[in-house]
Amino acid sequence: MSKEKSFRIKNFEEYNCNKVVVIGLGQLGLPVAKYVKEKGFDTFGYDINQTTMEIAESKYGIKKTTTFNDFDVLIICVSTHRQDDIFSPQIEGLMSVVEKISREAKTGALISIESTIPKNTSKKVFEKVDHRLHVVHAPHRWYALEEQEHGVNQLRIIGGVSNCCLQYGMSFYDGTSTTINTSNNSISSSNNSSVSNITNASTTTTINNESSIISSSITSITSNNKLSLAIPMHPVSSIEVAELTKIIENAHRYLQIAFAEELYLYCTENGISFPELRNSLNTKWNVEILEPRDGIGGHCLPKDTKMFVNSSNTIKSKILQAAMEIDEDYREYIQSRESKNSSCPLLIKSKKVANS
Repeated sequence: MSKEKSFRIKNFEEYNCNKVVVIGLGQLGLPVAKYVKEKGFDTFGYDINQTTMEIAESKYGIKKTTTFNDFDVLIICVSTHRQDDIFSPQIEGLMSVVEKISREAKTGALISIESTIPKNTSKKVFEKVDHRLHVVHAPHRWYALEEQEHGVNQLRIIGGVSNCCLQYGMSFYDGTSTTINTSNNSISSSNNSSVSNITNASTTTTINNESSIISSSITSITSNNKLSLAIPMHPVSSIEVAELTKIIENAHRYLQIAFAEELYLYCTENGISFPELRNSLNTKWNVEILEPRDGIGGHCLPKDTKMFVNSSNTIKSKILQAAMEIDEDYREYIQSRESKNSSCPLLIKSKKVANS
């Protein structure tokens, strides 16, 4: 902890987050870099693919860099799946980037991990940079198909490795400085955002969960014209809560789809119309049966569900393990059905005529 104190900034007026680099300019990183630039920051991009950096610079004005030695904020948006299997999590690529950061970044800078990561990864990053940089986890909730409604600037979670880290992260993301009283798990935020013109106004929000009650007292004060991303953030009292929130969100979605897949298989075996049953069920206000398609895919749900299942050495989620088996059964059924259809060209032809 003594190493951390050596760079701690006690007065948050001293924070100067003007120069930002987004590391990883893929599906997530490029929208993040574009948003950061729109908010007035001196924005750079880094990617292992030189062509990707050149496109980001020529099309969007995201300046390219190959070093990390002069940035106030470093946002990590690299993939956390295996290159040969998007369904399997791995953080080797992320830790390789952190190794480069640890050699080059200036002391006191902020590392924000927006990539989805397993529990305890943030503290590994903090150890890797020898406690001399601030580390927060602000997992993305960005959804490509609904970027207007669910883009970079929607409500998000943030956690810090320490109180000082969380304060720096909150100052950068939504213009507030946050302190944590670890004795009663209370989080207090003081608004310093340039978008706020309110003086001496305060609100109190209470969040109930099974383990604690977190009281967040938010006070807005006069603008000091500091840059921030103006993203509404929900601070949590531990970095592990931030890490788990992201992977459990996707694990819950995985579970919902797996139930729809199992229900579809049930209907198929019992001569029931799944579409009619689904529509009937969804007339109830608190029921939403999803539509199973080609199996649970994409870059996030299978990988993140495995991250959560593997996050504990003792208690393993039985319901999620069963959901994975259901998805495998459903995929086998879909493949078998497609195989039968492909062996019956007359059947396929008749379907095409019917749909034309």
